[in-house]
Amino acid sequence: MSASSQHASLRVVATDAAAEGASDPSRARGPGGGSVTARRAPLAIQVKDCVLQYPIGFDRSSVKSAVMSMFGKRKKAVTSQYVDALRGLNMEIQQGERVALIGHNGSGKSTLLRAMAGVYPLAGGSIRVSGRIGTLLDLGVGFEQEATGRENIYNRGMAMGYSRKVLARHEQEIVDFCGLGDFIDLPVRTYSAGMHVRLTFAISTQFSPEVLLVDEVFGAGDASFQARASERMMNIVNNAGIFVIATHDVALVERVCTRLVWLEAGRIVSDGPVETVLPEYLARIGQFS
Repeated sequence: MSASSQHASLRVVATDAAAEGASDPSRARGPGGGSVTARRAPLAIQVKDCVLQYPIGFDRSSVKSAVMSMFGKRKKAVTSQYVDALRGLNMEIQQGERVALIGHNGSGKSTLLRAMAGVYPLAGGSIRVSGRIGTLLDLGVGFEQEATGRENIYNRGMAMGYSRKVLARHEQEIVDFCGLGDFIDLPVRTYSAGMHVRLTFAISTQFSPEVLLVDEVFGAGDASFQARASERMMNIVNNAGIFVIATHDVALVERVCTRLVWLEAGRIVSDGPVETVLPEYLARIGQFS
């Protein structure tokens, strides 16, 4: 990320690391290793002047200049090139809101979610999240391919911020829910894509967060598992204080969400009730009838 990211800030109050089983809930570790103060505050997400940049390589002329400077010919520093993924976003999400982020691929939906979760550092502005965060973002995070499914319950669970003690209490429930049978004690590298998703879903949705961040809704398995997964997902959504999802699923937006944020090129085009913003979005992409 940009060198200017050190001037941006992300503050999280009572995150996953301060959830049940943390060794010291009052001083947990936040994204990037910073301290997190676990105090009760109204659930909220505050995004202020948020700027996020992706590095896309180096300026070739600058690289050439750097090489030439080794021979005393030039003394021009090598400079990185960046693309702005989020461009000065401002928004607030309050307790009880069900928010959908919508837009074309590359509009900034997933990037904004990951910034809210503390995965990506900011180049400018700030994001403040009050509440214990749960995410369904990168399904492979915390998994070791040579470890068994059972061992990966602990690997991913600890990556989410839970202690081995807490995970041990929930282990059998996770095993039962994913329904992998004897495969749970085989290396994950032997799993099909569907089996991998089932295990990931079972672990990631075992705990009910206060703030739930989801990148699309994924599915795998037979009809029985799909029904159980859908029921569990809706229970989590209904119990979460704040729900934010990046999606292209219009039917899901209409069924679950109360607010729609339309993004394009890292900027907010429209933000408001689903019944207001969705027709505008569909008209723009030529699907309105």
